[in-house]
Amino acid sequence: MGVWQKAMVCAWLGAGLTALAPVLPAHDDATAGPAEQERHAARVLGRLSFPTNTKSEAAQEAFIQGMLLLHLFEYPYARERFLEAQALDPDFAMAYWGEAMTHNHPIWDVQNLEAGRAALGKLGATPAARLARTPVAREQGLVAALELLYGRGSKKERDRAYMRAMEQLAATYPEDHEIQLFYALSLFGVQAGVRDVPTYMLCTAIAQGVFSENPEHPGAAHYLIHGVDDPVHAVLGLRAARALYRMAPDAGHAQHMTSHIFIAVGLWSDVIAANEAAVRVANEMRVERGHPARAWGHYNFWLLYGYLQQGRNSEALALLQGAREQAREFGGPPEDRMELDPDRSVVGSAVQMWARYVIETRDWGGDIAGWQFKSGDAFDPNLTISFIRTLQAANASLAARASQFHEQFRALMSGLEREIARQDEPAPTDLLYLDRLRVMDRELAAAIAMARGDVGAAIAQAQEASRLEGAMLDTTAEDWLDDAAEALAVGERIGEKTLLIATSTGATLAVALLVLHMPREQAVTLSFLTLGFAQLWHVFNMRAAGSNVSTISCSRMSATRSVTPCAAYSSA
Repeated sequence: MGVWQKAMVCAWLGAGLTALAPVLPAHDDATAGPAEQERHAARVLGRLSFPTNTKSEAAQEAFIQGMLLLHLFEYPYARERFLEAQALDPDFAMAYWGEAMTHNHPIWDVQNLEAGRAALGKLGATPAARLARTPVAREQGLVAALELLYGRGSKKERDRAYMRAMEQLAATYPEDHEIQLFYALSLFGVQAGVRDVPTYMLCTAIAQGVFSENPEHPGAAHYLIHGVDDPVHAVLGLRAARALYRMAPDAGHAQHMTSHIFIAVGLWSDVIAANEAAVRVANEMRVERGHPARAWGHYNFWLLYGYLQQGRNSEALALLQGAREQAREFGGPPEDRMELDPDRSVVGSAVQMWARYVIETRDWGGDIAGWQFKSGDAFDPNLTISFIRTLQAANASLAARASQFHEQFRALMSGLEREIARQDEPAPTDLLYLDRLRVMDRELAAAIAMARGDVGAAIAQAQEASRLEGAMLDTTAEDWLDDAAEALAVGERIGEKTLLIATSTGATLAVALLVLHMPREQAVTLSFLTLGFAQLWHVFNMRAAGSNVSTISCSRMSATRSVTPCAAYSSA
C-alpha cells in the first residue's frame, strides 16, 4: 500500500468498577500574601496556553495558575488565584469567569449555584453588562455559556443547556484546547456523576486530541483518565496516568487520579505511591494555611486499600488509627444526615476506612471490629456500621444477633428511600446509592442463611444479589449490536481493513457483525478466550504502531458494569 492503514474494532465483555468520588480539600479562600504567592508560582502543575485581554502580566500569571488548578479539580486553590488576578486587574473578565467556574464540579455532580451567580455578578449586574465588559468574542462565548449554567431551570436543564453552548463553541474553535476540554467537562456534567460509557468515550477522544498536541496539559491527561476509569478501558489511560503523575507533582488530586488507572490494572505499588504522594501534597497545602494534616479522607482511604492489597496490614492499621484519633478529637457525624459521600466528614471517612480494614483482614472477632463511632443519625456511616455488625455476627455463627443488625440496616435503607423519594430532583448518584444498598441487603441475607447452616437459602440470596446487580444494567442484546456496529462503521471510515477482536460473548457479536454489516472480504476476525489476552494484544499493537495511532471508542455501560465496549483504532 505504500502507507499502511488498518482499522481494528474490538468488542469484549467485562465487569466495571464502581468509582469512588473524590472530595475537595477543605480550607479557607483568603487571598495569599507575597510569600505565599511566590510558592504558588513555583508549583509544578503542567503547562497550558490561554491568551486573554489583560494587560497585566502578574494578573495573567495568576490566571494561568488558576486555570491549571481548575483543570486539576483543586477548586478552592484555583479560586484563590482567580481572586488574585481580579485584584491585580479589576477589568479582567476571564478572572471572574474563572472564579465562577470553580463553583461547578461536574464529574462529582456538585454545584454551588448562588456562589456561581455571585461570582458572575462581580463582573456585571446583568448578562448584557457582563458581555459589555468582555470584549473578545471567544471570551464572550465562554461567559455566555456560563450564564446558562447559572441561569434558570433545574440543575439537569442548566447542565444540558451549558453543554449545548460549549458544543457550539467547540465547533467554532476546534483548535482551542481550553474550549475543547471544557466542552468535554460539560459532557461529563450532564451525566450527573453516573458513568455512561458512550459519553465518557467521547470525552476521552476529545481529551486525547489535546493530550496528543500538548502532553503536558493537566486537563487533557486528567479528563482522559476520568474517561477510561473502568477496568475494561483503563489500560488506555496508562500513558496519561504516567504523564499526569510527572507533570503535576504539586496537586494532590492529580497524584491520586493516576491511581484510578493503576488500581484497575493491578499495579498496587503504583496505587500506593500515588496516594502517598497525594496525601503528602494535600497535607502540605493544608499546613501552609494553618490547618492540621489529615489522616482521613479520600486519598487516605485509597492508600489504606492499597496497603491491604499488598498485605501491609500494619501500615494500613497505623493509617486507620490516625483516622480514628482525628474522628475522636475533631469529628462528629455529617451535619447533613443525607450526606452520602463518606469522605466529606471525618467520622464518615473513618467508618469507611474501618469497614474496609475489617473486610479485607477478615478479623471479625478482633478488637478493631468492635470499635465504636459517634455516627449520630447520619445515614451513610450508620448503614456501613450495620453492614459490618451483621457480617461480624454472621461470621461468629450468631444468626439471631446478625438478624437484629440486618433489621437495623433495612430500617435505615427504608428511611433513606423515603427521604430521597421526597426530593423534587433526586440526584442520580443517590439513586445509584440505593441500588447498591439493595444488593448489600441480599448479601447480608446470604451471610445470615450461612450462619444458620442453610446453604440452599444462602445460595438463593446470593443469586438474588447477583440478579439485582445485573438489573442495574440498562442494556439489551440489541444495544450491544448497535454499539459494535457503530465501532465497525468508524473503523470502515478510517481504514481499509477491519479487524474484529472479540472475547467471550463478544465472539458472538463479531460473527453477527460479519453476517449483518460488512462484506466478508473487508473483515478479519481474531478471537481471544479472555479479556486479558485482548488487552495485551491491544497494548502490543499500540506500541508497534507508534505514536500516530488514533482511537475512537464507543460502548454501553450502566453505573456498575461495562457491556460490549468497542474501540476503533487506525494507524496511517
